[in-house]
Parts: sequence; C-alpha cells; structure tokens
Amino acid sequence: MKSHHQTDRLSTGGQDTSWPAEEWAAQRSQRVDMTSGPVMARLLKLTWPLVTGNLLQTFYNLADMFWVGRVGADAVAAVSIVFPTAWLLISIGMGLTVAAGVFVAQHIGARQEAAARHVAGQAVTAALVLGMALAALGYALRVPLLRLMGAEGAVFSHALQYVEVIFWSVPFSFLFFAFRSVLRGCGDTFTAMIMMVLSTLANIILDPLLILGWGPIPAMGTRGAAVATLLARAGVALFGAYLLFRGSRGLRLRPADLYPNTRTIRRLIIVGAPAALDGAARSFSAVATIALVTRFGPAVTAAYGVSIRLMSTIWTVSGAVGEATNTAVGQNLGAGKPDRAERIAWIATAWDFLFLSLVGLLAFLFPEPIIRVFVQDPAVIQEGRILLRIVVWGFGFAGALMVIQGAFRGAGRTVAAMLLSFVSRWLVRLPAIYLLAYTLDWGPLGLWWGMLFADVVSALAGALWLRMGTWKSAIIEIEGAAAQATRPTDGVAATRN
Repeated sequence: MKSHHQTDRLSTGGQDTSWPAEEWAAQRSQRVDMTSGPVMARLLKLTWPLVTGNLLQTFYNLADMFWVGRVGADAVAAVSIVFPTAWLLISIGMGLTVAAGVFVAQHIGARQEAAARHVAGQAVTAALVLGMALAALGYALRVPLLRLMGAEGAVFSHALQYVEVIFWSVPFSFLFFAFRSVLRGCGDTFTAMIMMVLSTLANIILDPLLILGWGPIPAMGTRGAAVATLLARAGVALFGAYLLFRGSRGLRLRPADLYPNTRTIRRLIIVGAPAALDGAARSFSAVATIALVTRFGPAVTAAYGVSIRLMSTIWTVSGAVGEATNTAVGQNLGAGKPDRAERIAWIATAWDFLFLSLVGLLAFLFPEPIIRVFVQDPAVIQEGRILLRIVVWGFGFAGALMVIQGAFRGAGRTVAAMLLSFVSRWLVRLPAIYLLAYTLDWGPLGLWWGMLFADVVSALAGALWLRMGTWKSAIIEIEGAAAQATRPTDGVAATRN
C-alpha cells in the first residue's frame, strides 16, 4: 500500500491526475480515520453529528406540517397524499448516494484519494442528471398521478399547487444527498450536520413567511411550503458544491471529475439500486402494516401511531449508528483490515442494542407518561400501555438490525442489506401479524406480539449473517499489502477506468 505521504495517481477520463501530499494532509485533518485508534471514541465522533442531523430532519418535516396545518385540513391531507411519491423519489436519490459513500469510504481507507474524488464527481453528475429527469417526469405526470392517489376537490387543488413546485426541488435534494454521502464516506460527518442545520433553519424561517404571507410577501398556502423546501434545498446544495470545489471539507472536486464516466456511474447504480429498492419496500410495508392495524378501530390505530412516534426516535439513533458503521467498515475494508471492520461492526451493534434495550426498559416501566405526551384519550392510553409493554422488548433487536445493515452497506453488500429488510418486513413481520391477529384471532395483541417476534427473529438472522463473514472484502481494487488481506468477491470491481 502507498505511504500516506506519496502522491496517489489515478487515470480518470483519460487524464493522469495527482494529489499533492500537503493538500491531502489538509483534507485529512477534517476527517475521522476509523482504520486506527480507539474504536468507541471515533465511532462516537462519527455518530453524534449524524444523530443531530437525523433529528433535524424530523424537525424539518414537523415544521412543514405545523405551518401547513394553519392553512386547513385539506392542505394537510394534500401534503399527506403527496408523501408516498416524495418518499419514493427520496429513496431513489438516497440509494444512489449510499453507493457513493461506500466507494468513497473504501478508497479513502485504501489511501486512493484521486479515485475517491473521481467517484464523488461521478455521483454528483449522476445525482443531478437523474434528479432533473425525475423532476421533469413527475411534473409532466402530476395531474394523473394525483388522480391515481385519490385527490379530489379542494385536496386536489392544494396537492397540485404543492407538487408543481416540489418536483423541481428533487435535483437539489439529490445533490444534497450526494454531498452528504461523500462527506460521510470521508469521515466528515460534522460538515454534513452543518449543511442539515442550515437547510432546516432556512425551511423553518421560510415556511411561515411563504405559507401564511408577511408584509409584501403574499400567502401562498401549500405552494409556499413547497417553495420553502425548494429554496432551502437549493441553498444547501449550492453551499455543498462550494465546499467540495473549494476543498475546505471532505474532498476537493475539480471540473474534470464531473465529466460523465459510464463505467463508474454504472457501478454506482449497481451498488445503489438495492438501497433504493430497500427504501421503497419499507415504505410500502408500512402502508400494509397500517392497513392491518386500522381494522381494529381508532383507539388501536392511535396507539400504534404513538408507538411509531416513539420508535422514530429509536430509528434516528440506530440509523445514525448504522451510517457511522457504514463509513467505518468501508474505510477498514479499503485499508485491508477486515478483522477490524468486523470488530467495529460487532461493537457498534452491541452498544446500540444495549442503549435501545435500556430505552425499552424505561418505556416498559413508565408507559403512561410517555403516551400522555402525545394523547390524553383514556382508550388510547389503555391500548398504548398494552402495546408498549410488548413491543419495547424488541427495541434493541430492531436497532441492532439497522446497524448490521449499515455494516453490510459499508462493505458494498447492499443486496444483503436489502434482503434483510425484505425478509424482516415482508416474510416475517406481516405474516406473523396476520397469523396472530387474524388467523389465531388474538386481536390487537396479535399485532404487537407479531411485531416483537419479527424484530427478534430478523436481528438474529442478521447477526448470523454478520458472523459468517462472507461480506469482509472490499469492492474496489486495492494495492500492495491491503490486496492480500481482502479481495473483491461480488463482481463489482474498482471505480477506476
């Protein structure tokens, strides 16, 4: 493997580019290097900005819904109807950019700076082109799409005003995801958090001004919410571009890195597509689950909604730990340290399991105060108490599975992560819920026991797969001693020409 002080050369687009050692040292000062040093301290340094960013995303969504709610119930219904389509587009964008983070992390671990820069540039180009294509397609099909989703009357009018703008935020959203993933792959999660802070603040400030109007600014209703999102995402995308082209954070991109390379983009799509499908499958499974829950009446449905709000906080933590594990595993496999990669995966999984199990224990001991934060209805509190005292025992297992999936993604095994999610939700959770609640006639108890069963079984299956170790090889070409320690096995080779 090359020394840290050597110039790394890579043929990108027919040009031989070099990376001066001084510039490399400046870039590395912004990163968390997971290939050496204390594991827990560096994992925490990677994780806390990701947790903060995920929480800010929650506030981002809440701000939209809060101010749209001031327009009226039809406006809230309109934004809610558009959400599944928006989530599908987000899943596609995040899938592509997950792949970018994987390749960048592995190249950084292998000390292949120019290759990391090349992949980052190709991810930015692909995100922009794909985002523009999907925006144009969505805008062209906006009316039949809303009709298909059942929008009518005033709801249709509000939804149309919203989607006519929100579709054009897609390219900027994709760019934001790309920049965030590249920075995370470099080990710089702090800058990614700053980008999320700026985007959230912009949205919180713009929402009331554009939705309700103020002074010379006319009230735009639901269109104003979409315009606020568009402006916030455009601003943070331009800021991310400025940072990466300036070279003050993560990597320093150059215009030549953006020139399309079909081989690299194809590999990004191959690795990213399963992550995109995973996101879509999860959203559809959530719809299927709520369809089974609503048949037991409003009290049970409301109790389930409360549990979802509680679990969303858990997913925020576990999602961040999974992303940090993704980066750590990628860097170590790139550096030819598969045993350290596996050790980090187990440590992250164990700590997440213990933390969320403690959260679950607290929820078991004090279910009513937690439920009363969201609702005061006695019937909902009663159902919620029963629900929490069952499903909380699965919190640690659900979190552990998310971290294990993060480890697989860091290794480039996005198909494995997708399969775990598919098995957990479609082959275990939904059948178990239906069997216990409907076939065996357990009623709402069957719903909650089915969810717990799925969390435990899925996490154990993931842990067994992690223990097998078949994922412990990089998906890039690595040189020298590192190449002897770990070799690509899944057919996705280097991202170099």
